[in-house]
Amino acid sequence: MWMGLKKCLVVLLGLLLQISFTLLITVYFGQKYQVLQIIYFVISIFALYHLTKNNRNNSYTFPWVIIILLFPLGGGILYLTLGRNKSRSRLLKKVNAKRCEYLKYYQVDKKIINENSDNGEINYLSKFLGFPVTKNNEVVYFRTGEEAYEGIKKELLKAKKYIFMEYFIIRPGKMWDEILNILIEKTKKGVDVRLIYDDFGCVDKLEEDYKDYLLSIGIKCVTFNELKPIRGIIMNNRDHRKILVVDGEVAFTGGINIGDEYINELKRFGNWKDNSIMVKGEAVYSFTIMFLTIWDTYHLYNDDVEKYKSNKKYKDNGLVIPYDDSPLDNESTGKNVYLNIINNSKKYLYISTPYLILDMEFVDAFKLAIRRGVDVRIIIPGIPDKKIVYMLSESYANTLIREGVKVYKYKGGFLHSKMFISDDIEGVVGTINLDYRSLFLHFECALYMYKCNVLNDIKKDFVDMFKDNKELEIKYQFFGKTILQTILRLFGFML
Repeated sequence: MWMGLKKCLVVLLGLLLQISFTLLITVYFGQKYQVLQIIYFVISIFALYHLTKNNRNNSYTFPWVIIILLFPLGGGILYLTLGRNKSRSRLLKKVNAKRCEYLKYYQVDKKIINENSDNGEINYLSKFLGFPVTKNNEVVYFRTGEEAYEGIKKELLKAKKYIFMEYFIIRPGKMWDEILNILIEKTKKGVDVRLIYDDFGCVDKLEEDYKDYLLSIGIKCVTFNELKPIRGIIMNNRDHRKILVVDGEVAFTGGINIGDEYINELKRFGNWKDNSIMVKGEAVYSFTIMFLTIWDTYHLYNDDVEKYKSNKKYKDNGLVIPYDDSPLDNESTGKNVYLNIINNSKKYLYISTPYLILDMEFVDAFKLAIRRGVDVRIIIPGIPDKKIVYMLSESYANTLIREGVKVYKYKGGFLHSKMFISDDIEGVVGTINLDYRSLFLHFECALYMYKCNVLNDIKKDFVDMFKDNKELEIKYQFFGKTILQTILRLFGFML
């Protein structure tokens, strides 16, 4: 654990040195030599051009514009150093190339699309983006981390061929120790066990050489986007996905990572409310492709992806589309799916999210939904895991309450589930928060469901939460807090 913390401190120190050095050189020489002031001014103009031309989101662009205008000597260089990191990372370029290459394995059924041509979400996800829409699936919703954990163990114990796991956080404790013991036993029986974990997500939880330990016991392992001081905030693009695939027969995704807080064995912020979704059938193959896209990026070979596909069929039970979101393309998939659900809602719209940091597109979409007569309800945590972020969430909650949105707080704990449901016909469960990082910076994934029986279980979870928790009212607060929230909104893209 100490090694992980030390690594985190070294990376942070490296980042601070980069920023400090950039600002020092810029200010010192800029004031000393007039010609350099002109050069820095030209750089700032170029930075503004690059920023406005290549960034599609105003909530990201606007703060950088202010920084560059307020600090013309250093703002431009600071942006070119830190703000456009994705294009400078060899790893992220490889990930993007592999993702584009593996799109060929997604098999889109045009017949299903045409039969549901009136569904804009299916047209967007499947017809436009190429994520397969499938109907022969069994979908199970787990309303708590404890329920999901039991389901995960049950399926892991059935594994005969392979286990693919991809998680943002792995924290040693009861949950991981029990899963690890199962994985060790499976490797002894010849099961191909592969694990991807995010280096930033685990930096203060796993020892620096933990990957070597896993390899030594037969578990193949990849540490995603390892933290290194010289890489600056290229480390900003994290693998926030949660994917588990067993034998191509079953897949899990949702809010829970691997750690005792997710099953309430560790009380960090009161009771932890989370969820997960399990799917069996044709849709599992899409999660397999997502996993192998990252895995094969780190290896010199390409897997025979199609050999991991299962042909087991289930009864027709509505339509589902597994999809992922990448910060490397020009498509804000997670955001667009959410906006489509908001804009298409007619009777009700229920949302749970641990963070509520919105741009104007979301605020306007919620306003229009209310004016159409939609019953819009959002539930957020009662106890925060990040106080500054929570203050910003409260700010947006007040904005929405004024417009007629009903906002609830999950009493007695932290709510970590990310899900939408609307009008009993469509919903999403996945890893995508309503904040800038999830929508624009992280690798994410989710499951879209249309006319599935499981939507009844998801709705019941929402109804129970609304019944057990209090609806918020507008609170008048100190002027100083209002000013702080206004400033936080400006820099919400950094939180």
